[in-house]
Formats: sequence, structure tokens, C-alpha cells
Amino acid sequence: MTADVCRSTTAWARFRFSVVGSLLSAPCARGTLRTAIEELAAKTWTHPMHGGRVRFAVSTIERWYYLARREKQDPVGVLQRTVRKDYGKVSLSPPLAEALRLQHHEHRQWSYKLHYDNLAALVQADPSLGQLRSYSTIRRYMQSHGLLKKPRAKGRPGEVRAAERREKREIRSYETEHVGSLWHLDFHHGSLKVITNRGQWQRPIALGILDDCSRYCCHLQWYLSEMAEDLVHGFSQGIQKCGLPRSALSDNGAAMLSEEFTEGLLRLGIVHETTLPYSPYQNGKQEAFWGNLEGRLMQMLDRHPELTLAFLNEATQAWVEIEYNRAKHREIGCSPIERFVQRPHVLRESPCSAALRDAFRREVTRHQRRSDGTISLEGVRFEVPALYRDLRKVVVRYARWDLGRIDLIDARHGTVLAPLYPLDRTANADGRRAIVEPASHDEPTAGNASSGELPPLLKKILAEYSATGLPPAYLPQKPPSQNETSSQNETSSQNETSSQNEKGEDR
Repeated sequence: MTADVCRSTTAWARFRFSVVGSLLSAPCARGTLRTAIEELAAKTWTHPMHGGRVRFAVSTIERWYYLARREKQDPVGVLQRTVRKDYGKVSLSPPLAEALRLQHHEHRQWSYKLHYDNLAALVQADPSLGQLRSYSTIRRYMQSHGLLKKPRAKGRPGEVRAAERREKREIRSYETEHVGSLWHLDFHHGSLKVITNRGQWQRPIALGILDDCSRYCCHLQWYLSEMAEDLVHGFSQGIQKCGLPRSALSDNGAAMLSEEFTEGLLRLGIVHETTLPYSPYQNGKQEAFWGNLEGRLMQMLDRHPELTLAFLNEATQAWVEIEYNRAKHREIGCSPIERFVQRPHVLRESPCSAALRDAFRREVTRHQRRSDGTISLEGVRFEVPALYRDLRKVVVRYARWDLGRIDLIDARHGTVLAPLYPLDRTANADGRRAIVEPASHDEPTAGNASSGELPPLLKKILAEYSATGLPPAYLPQKPPSQNETSSQNETSSQNETSSQNEKGEDR
């Protein structure tokens, strides 16, 4: 029996008892019962289901009266409407039911009427399936057996897998026990447009951060983009307002999966969890919050002329702090701020602003140019200090939207070695260069200084070759005599003189 049927039978029992209750509480004198029942039958009553005006016959009220009077334990329950024994049972012939289930399995996005029309055509072509019942019968049969309409998948692999998972896995609501145990993060495209400083209308995007246990809004701010910079900017403010949470749940957006944000969460000791693709119900608390925002705040700003981003953020902060966080929440039975304060929490103290800026940065590896000791980041060249000129690969930490703060990192321990600054070609054009001090391991000691001796390996080779007793396997060239040397010099001088005379004639 469904809940609607239970409410219907209970409502009828209470209504009937209210009609005959006066006869039971004040028994009539002998011979006056018939007159009292006729007076009740002459009255007009409000129907317990649809609320219309209705009257009942004398025999009907009389029957209700005697049923309630004979029952000693439960006079109200005996007045309930009798439920048919075949209620909820829809009988179809087995072949027809099997054909309907097969048809629904192949075409789950069809409507009930389309299923019925195709089933009628199938019965007309094959009468052995049995008699086709009415449309309402077929619809009730499909609803009672879970043959419901399913939305059509767009063919994307992730969407298909999500649809199959929803059919095979149950969906349950959840809530953490401690404040700060889980924060929800999400972006929302607003329904209203704001006018920018350039005189253009643009639709803003809100970043909302909710605590799962208390539904407390840690931070809410509007931006003109949905970038990692906006996410870090808003999330850092939420941390400074409430403290460091233990975990955060977000979707699989580009900003949520950016290296700056994910690595920053790890450095702050925050577990990052993401919803499954095409499963927004996992972040249902955040979706319900957006409905509240659009249904109240955005409706009040609908008629505001020339809405700007600054005024929208100002109104949003006031609405969150004065109304949302202080209004009674239907599910938790109190306001979010009351539960945020009263429930036990696992929040940690917030770091300073500089520590948060340093945390939300990415780490990359770059090859150092040997020629000038520079690396390239986001199309900009940066100089590596001469102390680290021997490093072939350097690890740097930076945020793509803030190239003014880049640090050289020790890859093993993660400590900051030195800041890096952009290459200033104009300053380097003066020709002045700093003296590079040699590294300690490059400076030879007095005992290891070079003495002009042959290397040990060459000494060994010469010794082994001498031990063979063989003469050197080459013929030395015979040096020229003194007369041959003088004649060769005279010949070369004559040739040079003649060549110079020829060059003079050419000129």
C-alpha cells in the first residue's frame, strides 16, 4: 500500500468519525436517533480529499454510526475505507509483459504513451501475445515494475558510465559529524548581468564555499572568470575566515584540477576529493544553496539598474551574513551559524596571507641554459644565481598569474633556495659582470696542485710498452742539412719578391 492510499484511508476515517462523533458523545433519547441522523444528512460537509462541498444520505451516516458504536477499542479505525484486495496489482499476459520489458530495455527514453502505441502495433501484428489492456493499465504496470523513463545519454563515454552507475548503485544522502571535516566548492553562473568598467554587460560567476556539517557559508564572491586565480583568491579568504578544513569536495573543472590549487591543498594538509563525472547530485548541498541564492538575492536585485560587480559583491556579503547564515535551516533545525559554533570541529588555525600565497603554487622542472644561466617560464626568461650555475635541471615554484614571486626549490627537501628575477637585458648591457667565486670543491689544495708530471695512465702505458723490448714502431724523419736549409730559404725569398712585383703591376 502506497503512502497516498494510507493518507486517504486515514483522512476518511477521521472525517466519518467527526460526522457521527456528536451522536456517540451525547447519546440520543429513545425515538430521537432517526431525527438526529436526518439532521446530519441535511448538512453540507467539506470533502476530506478534494475539499468540495458534499452531502451524505441517512443510510450512510447510520451505517457509520453503528460501526463506530459496536467497536470498543478503535472506533476511528473501523471507519476507514476498505482497500481493494487487487489494489496495485496489474495483470498482463506473460508474453505481453515480456514484450513490454524488452521494448523498455531497448528504448528507455520513450514516454509511456509511445510505449503503449508501439505495444498496440505489436499486438495487432501478433495476436498470440494476448489482449492489450488500456493505456492507464499499461502505465501503472510500468510504474509499479520500475519501467520508468530514462534521460537520453549524449553518447559521451563518461555520461554513459554515469548512467549505468546510477542504475546499479544506490544514491544516499550524507553529512559529516564535525565542522570543518568537509567543505564544498563550486562555481555558479549568475542569472543577472553586471556592467563592467569598459561599459560592457557580462554575466558574473559566483564561487561558493559551504561547510558540510553546518551548511555555513564560509565565503561567497562573484568574479568575471572561472580561473584558478579566482578559485585560490576565494578559497584563501574562506580559510582566513574560518580556518583550515580537513577535506574539500569539488567537481572536475579546470580550475579545481589546476596544479596550483591541488598542490596547494597538499601543502596545507587538505584532502581533495572530486565528484564522479556527470554526477552533480554528489554535491547536492551546493546545488541547493545556488537555488536559495537565485530565489532570494538575485530576485531582489532583478530590478536594480546598472548592476555592477562591486555592488553585487557587497549585497551578496550582506545577504550571506545577515540572512542565510542566521536563518533557520530546514534540514538541520537551526541556523548554520548556530550549528557551526555548537558542534565539535576539526578546523586548524589559518596561516598568514603570505603563507597562503606561497602554498598555492605549482612546481616545475626546467633546464638551465649554460650560456647565460637562465630558464624560461610562461614565455619569460629568469636568471638563476651564479651559486647554482652547475645545476643542469632546476626546480622552481610559481603561480602562473603571479610571475613576480618565483622561488628556486631544493628538489629533495622542498625548501626555498633563492628567489628568481626576470632577465634585465638593459641592465646587463653596461658590460659590468660580477666575479664568480669558484666552488669549494673546484679549488685545488697545495698537495694536489699540478707538478707537470705525466698522468698516471700514460705512465703505465709507457712502462708496459718499454717492457716489451721492441723498438718504437715508426721511422723518425731525417732532419735537413744546413746547405739544404739555406737554399730553400733563398728560393722562398725569390718567390715572394716576384709575387709582390706582379701585384704592383696589377695595381
